[in-house]
Amino acid sequence: MKNVMRFVLVFSLVFAACGGGNTDDPVVRDLTQTEQKLVESSNLFGFSLMKEVVALSDGGNVFISPLSVSFALGMTYNGARGTTEEGMRSALEYGDLTAEEINQSYRDLIDILTALDPKVTMEIANSIWIREGFEALQAFVDVNRTFFDAVVEVLDFADPGAAAVINAWVDEKTHGKITEIVEAPISPVTVMFLINAIYFKGTWTYQFDPEDTSDGTFHAPEGDQAVKMMHLHGELSYQENADFQAVNLPYGDGLFFMTLLLPKPGKDLDELIGSLSGENWSAWLAGFYPQEGDLYMPRFELEYETSLNDVLKALGMDVAFSGAADFTGINPGGGLFISNVKHKTYVKVNEEGTEAAAVTSVEIGYESEPLTFHLQVDRPFLFVIHDAHSQALLFVGKIVNPPSE
Repeated sequence: MKNVMRFVLVFSLVFAACGGGNTDDPVVRDLTQTEQKLVESSNLFGFSLMKEVVALSDGGNVFISPLSVSFALGMTYNGARGTTEEGMRSALEYGDLTAEEINQSYRDLIDILTALDPKVTMEIANSIWIREGFEALQAFVDVNRTFFDAVVEVLDFADPGAAAVINAWVDEKTHGKITEIVEAPISPVTVMFLINAIYFKGTWTYQFDPEDTSDGTFHAPEGDQAVKMMHLHGELSYQENADFQAVNLPYGDGLFFMTLLLPKPGKDLDELIGSLSGENWSAWLAGFYPQEGDLYMPRFELEYETSLNDVLKALGMDVAFSGAADFTGINPGGGLFISNVKHKTYVKVNEEGTEAAAVTSVEIGYESEPLTFHLQVDRPFLFVIHDAHSQALLFVGKIVNPPSE
């Protein structure tokens, strides 16, 4: 893990250019009130998620995709019932949105974000992988196909190559930036994976000239390190207050931005992250103004991986990870719970722009033995007869050619 960076990168999705954007922005429709509510919910969840991940991290780099986690858990939410549903609703900040409004808004966000800027590549893909022999309710499958464009596949999880099939889908959807999310062999109590993949590639509206990139020094907590420092001069969207300096860097036609916040000397980065809230974020975005100046920032490339189990439990989803979980909306037989929420990300920032990818996998397990198994004793076998109290071996047999009666 590279040394901690003294700035926060937030990919802000805005639907009107903040200062410094292109004046010839494409015309896009306004979000409906319900869609805006879901975006606000996703952002509030993202701020809470970031704060908890940082709080539970080792103090190093952190790079997450709240949108990816929201999509993966949004699919899972369709199978939650009772207190499990309530905990997920609270953690995901859904508020008073109905299930129908939530699903339709996810559907609309896919359409809006992937077509927002023709000069920016923004791809969102969802999939559900079901263990062969496990019966998922058709209503659960249908709602995720309809509103999340989810690819639904039944797979023999006992096959040693099953994980590779899922990982090949992840590899394709992230353009090779994330190649694995499921480890082999798949646990015998795992019955389902719900996976979201996001891929983003945008060129800066105002690109850095590679000839202006020079050797620089980055002052990390562990000590100074050499970096390649990019330089951009011009009128940029900027703001400064007692806590930080910030710049808003547009991509493409100015409908996607990187907002970079640098704490003032003596100010703590984790305290800035801790102040993330819907109110503060709105105020910060409204505070940018055009100003001529110089920006120096390092080129960097980062891969990040974490389990979000403890983070999501801290946000109120603890029941979903326990034997008390109620996912009877997936299968009415009960016994299902979330065994792991795995999150992987990638980001590369250079003179041309930014390339980023994220994958979130929600693994659904069964609290006892696998629901079904197939054992065909059609080859030589061993058998043992023993007592249940002392475990003394009474008989041990090897059968190579079983005699008939």
